[in-house]
Amino acid sequence: MVARRRKRAARDTKEEIPSPPGYSAIPIKFSEKQQASHYLYMREHRVREGTKSSWPQKKTLFVLNVPPYCTEDCLSRLLSPCGPIQSVELQGKPELTENSKEPKSKFFHPKPVAGFQVAYVVFQKPNGVSAALALKGPLLVSTESHPVKTGIHKWISDYADSVQDPEALRADVDTFMEAYDKKIAEEEAKAKEEEGVPDDEGWVKVTRRGRRPVLPRTEAASLRVLEREKRKRARKELLNFYAWQHRETKMEHLAQLRKKFEEDKQKIELMRAQRKFRPY
Repeated sequence: MVARRRKRAARDTKEEIPSPPGYSAIPIKFSEKQQASHYLYMREHRVREGTKSSWPQKKTLFVLNVPPYCTEDCLSRLLSPCGPIQSVELQGKPELTENSKEPKSKFFHPKPVAGFQVAYVVFQKPNGVSAALALKGPLLVSTESHPVKTGIHKWISDYADSVQDPEALRADVDTFMEAYDKKIAEEEAKAKEEEGVPDDEGWVKVTRRGRRPVLPRTEAASLRVLEREKRKRARKELLNFYAWQHRETKMEHLAQLRKKFEEDKQKIELMRAQRKFRPY
């Protein structure tokens, strides 16, 4: 009887925190005032054999059901007692590769993902993952030392952050454009070096750079292209296919003959007036 009660109690304890198979459920609360808990589902990030992933094995923690109010800094603070954290990245859905490591700007932010997200937490040591899976909780997201703004306070903060300093913004844009121009120049120099050079198998890589440079698309060039297309379409049209087309063609031909006849009569009258008419 005692053994049955222990098994039943253990089973009831496990059923209190539902979690998907292979995941550990970690309860979190927004604040101390909140009674209900939200659960994060965590496991070690693993991929199938032969599948490439940019996330380091045995050091990456995969987290499901991350609420919208839990940011990367907040998640890093919650898991920092488990060990030093290398990086935290939130995504809308699971991916095998990290996002492009472009320099982040304080003026331009990517569009936030609406709703719940997934997270990849990379620890510096493998024991950080095992320590995170053994957490009991509940963990507090918003504390007195690290409050999380919500409601009208968050809207006011977002609006204040949206008003930027023009001079600082111009300096940030200039810095970005300098880095972009440098990147484009390096790519063009590399493409110029590889142009016409065969690889180990004898293949030559075809690039945009050719012997004949592409003419710039000006307004005059665009008009010539449109006129050429118009003439090409006119040649493809079916002439005198319908009876009304045949009738209109005859009427136009008669009108042109009458016009030519009147012009010839005027020329003859003009030549008679100038006495230059010599019929024979």
